Amino acid sequence: MLKAIKDLIQQVAQNTRRITAAQAIAEIQQNKGLLIDVRMPAEHLAKPVMGATNIPRGVIEMTLMETEKDPKRPIYLHCATSARATLAAEQLQRVGYENVTVITCEIDKIQIACT
Repeated sequence: MLKAIKDLIQQVAQNTRRITAAQAIAEIQQNKGLLIDVRMPAEHLAKPVMGATNIPRGVIEMTLMETEKDPKRPIYLHCATSARATLAAEQLQRVGYENVTVITCEIDKIQIACT
């Protein structure tokens, strides 16, 4: 039986740390965490978030493992609505990243918090 994406995201979100953009920016300033935009490159270019690195959700676990070797480094994920970021967080946790957080705000609020 297929599971609705909305239901899947709700299920995954139960095991994922979730905070606002303002909280994330405050933490990143203290802990030198990574801010990652998991949207597609065209979306990232159209509405960039200052300080975010673009790694699309479909390749995040493979790409990040090549560049960030510390599984304890704080990682903050965002997308347009937090849906893709939630699914990306699940994948990063599966491969061993221990400090993954999803930014729950919509993209416009994230852009404001990062300026």
